[in-house]
Amino acid sequence: MQDDLFGDALPKPSAEGAAAQAPPSQHPAPKEDPPARRTRSGTVSPVVPDDALKTLAAALPAQLRLGTSSWTYPGWKGLVWEGEHSDAQLSKQGLAVYAQHPLMRTVSIDRSFYRPLTASQFERYASQVPDDFRFVVKAPSVVTDALVRSEDGRGRQPNPAFLSPELARSECVEPALQGLGHKLGALVFQLSPLPLAQLDRLPLLLERLRTMLLALPALAPTAPDGVIAVEVRDPEWLTPDFAAVLREAGATYCLGLHAKMPPLQAQRPMLRALWPGPLVCRWNLNPVHGPYGYEDAERLYEPYDRLHHPDLETRAALAAVIAGITGRGQNALVTISNHAEGCAPLTVRGVAEEVVKLGAR
Repeated sequence: MQDDLFGDALPKPSAEGAAAQAPPSQHPAPKEDPPARRTRSGTVSPVVPDDALKTLAAALPAQLRLGTSSWTYPGWKGLVWEGEHSDAQLSKQGLAVYAQHPLMRTVSIDRSFYRPLTASQFERYASQVPDDFRFVVKAPSVVTDALVRSEDGRGRQPNPAFLSPELARSECVEPALQGLGHKLGALVFQLSPLPLAQLDRLPLLLERLRTMLLALPALAPTAPDGVIAVEVRDPEWLTPDFAAVLREAGATYCLGLHAKMPPLQAQRPMLRALWPGPLVCRWNLNPVHGPYGYEDAERLYEPYDRLHHPDLETRAALAAVIAGITGRGQNALVTISNHAEGCAPLTVRGVAEEVVKLGAR
């Protein structure tokens, strides 16, 4: 394994670009067009890609699937779809249009974290996308959160179903496999931040995690590209013992780019420990907002139609990891939130350009 496989020799952003922290000039925010007249049927239509976008998509590695977290954002007008549409309309029609975008070959289904989805709900999603599209599915919090929380997010009491093998199988793995079939790309068990008492007992939690992962049914017979991935929100998890549990269970580490976690470079040892294997990455939250800054990011970034905090260093580091892993024949699933820089489709394009630049060197 070469030293630069996971991006040790990272291309540095230009001093001018890093200092300005402004959107790259080739990606200006879309101009405010007059409100589009809706058709009588209220149909959502895709943006017609220009030649530059089609050329960019064609130059990406076939093993790479880029995408966003969900797709129901009216502010993506002119970037993903034409015209003005409501959240409700995009919830019903937006996925099929989103999947026509040349760069969008995956999407993260985040709503399953809050309430388990049924096989029929997953099946409806699968019916709206091309055969080569892959879904990233978040496991429900009833399995992945150590606490039972109130509506304001505060932990009320220990969760007796935390890391339950039975619930993980019945409420997540089996419905997703049945509904998505071969279009299942990754099932992500995002372990919410642990209370201090639990952090002091990580060896016990590692054994519970191991028991759960080993009890899950294999994905490959139904979803050949499918992988179980574990994302964490406490850096204390990042140990050789954690990597050993994932390796034994045939699972992988979900590279979580989040303000609660160390930067990408500090998470690379986990990727090395699990090599060879696919990359699953979720870019969730820009560190400028702090570890609990989702609400601040929402207030600043809505309607998610332009970049506010371009993170050129993370783009370059992520592109280097993608290029290293896909260049050796492994798959990469990367989903990006609006909270990463302000507008997920523009961040996706920025990362894609960085990957292509590396391939051209």
